[in-house]
Amino acid sequence: MRIETYNQVAQLYQGSRSGKTQKSYDVAAGRDEVTISRAGYDYQIAKQAVAEASGIREDKVAQLKARVESGSYKVDSKDFASKLLEKYNALQK
Repeated sequence: MRIETYNQVAQLYQGSRSGKTQKSYDVAAGRDEVTISRAGYDYQIAKQAVAEASGIREDKVAQLKARVESGSYKVDSKDFASKLLEKYNALQK
C-alpha cells in the first residue's frame, strides 16, 4: 500500500466529520421507584414473625422433622390455615 493513498483516504474521512460530536442521553425525568409485591410483603411479615419468636425448641423441631421426613406427620389444613390467618391478622394491627 502506498503512503500517499493512505493519506488521501484519511483526509476523506477527516473531512466528512463535523467538528465536535455531542452525546445525547435519553434520561427520563423523575425518581426511581420500588414496589413490593403482595407475596413479598407477606414474606416480610412471616420473616418478622420468626425473628420475633421467643426461641426455637430444638428437641421439638428434631422430632417434627423426623416425622415429616418419614411421612408420618399429618396436618389438618383447615386448622393450619386458621392459625396462619390468626397470626397474620395480629401482625397487621
